[in-house]
Amino acid sequence: MTDIQLKKLKYDLWHSADMLRASAHLAANKYGQPILGLIFLRYADILFKQHKAEIAEEYQRKIGTRAEKTMKQVSIEKCGFYLPECAYFDFINNAPDDAEKATLVKKAMEEIEKENPSMAGVLPKEVYGQLVPEEEPELLSKIIRVFKDIPEDISIDLFGEIYEYFLGNFALQEGKDGGTFYTPATVVRYMVEVLKPEIGNKLFLDPACGSGGMFVQAARYMHRHNATAEDMMKFMCYGVEKV
Repeated sequence: MTDIQLKKLKYDLWHSADMLRASAHLAANKYGQPILGLIFLRYADILFKQHKAEIAEEYQRKIGTRAEKTMKQVSIEKCGFYLPECAYFDFINNAPDDAEKATLVKKAMEEIEKENPSMAGVLPKEVYGQLVPEEEPELLSKIIRVFKDIPEDISIDLFGEIYEYFLGNFALQEGKDGGTFYTPATVVRYMVEVLKPEIGNKLFLDPACGSGGMFVQAARYMHRHNATAEDMMKFMCYGVEKV
């Protein structure tokens, strides 16, 4: 995907989602959290699909051997997490366009946390009912279809840019209060260029880490400066956050 194509995709996704928000008369501060949760759900679905063939092959190869593992164990090993079927994006997208859709999204988030304890308490769950107002119960379904337009062959780095784009736009819509949880990506990139993160014994601390953008930019900086995957796994970063 070229830079121009990515820019258009980000704009189209935001414009479509924001038009739906405006038509439902929802404030940005009530819209941001569930939307970012849906972007995560689409991200998890695409990443899991990209590894699914590899997971299935490894699972079948070890059946009946001393090294036999469950599908969940292989998934975590190959993909970093396990995605239960109730959280598949197509499963949710294909469900009826009514208020029950909010319950399905909530269950998907709960099951992801249950199957992946490292995510426990992190994902939004109780906020999706507000996206099925009585006057427009199909709103949540329409929003989900917007994110279905994200191509399934997209790279994970580009998906991160989409997430950052939405996060930044929500911060701008909320005004000065947005600065309490979001620093523009361009500012963070500049700070990382000054800090020049390195592997080894050098510690990297973000005392107001918010959404973790500093860590993402640090990893990208190291990748651009030819750090190996093994080097990057040794990189030690720490974060503190008030909220």
